[in-house]
Amino acid sequence: MPMIRLTAPAGALTAQGRQSIQRDLAAVLLRWEGAPDTAFFRAQAWSYLTELPAGAQTTAEDDEPRFLVEVTVPHGALSERRKAGLVEEATKTVLAAAGLGPDEALRVWVLVHEQPEGTWGAGGSVVRYADLVALAQRDKAGTIDA
Repeated sequence: MPMIRLTAPAGALTAQGRQSIQRDLAAVLLRWEGAPDTAFFRAQAWSYLTELPAGAQTTAEDDEPRFLVEVTVPHGALSERRKAGLVEEATKTVLAAAGLGPDEALRVWVLVHEQPEGTWGAGGSVVRYADLVALAQRDKAGTIDA
């Protein structure tokens, strides 16, 4: 199942943005992964917000806030087109949550980590990409519970 983590300096997000960013980014990830929009799959899309204390993030140039979005998905879950769409939409989502415009897009970096087949486990078992595809098909058919 996908995971997404936003690392940002504390105070860099608006109050509304801080309140909604985790669910917003999880929804973006699920959409680009092509997962069904169901309670079961939404519950499997983990989203983290890591806020850095003042002074913990800077560049060699300035102290303007920068944002790092890290996405972890099973290998094969995202085509090149889907990765590009995910990066674009995640960037726009973070900018909106921080009250920044599109001209500030270079403040947001997105890293997509593809977990190699056989190295993802859940519920005490190794989960393979084919298992996730089968779960999605069963979920669309309404044969699994949230």
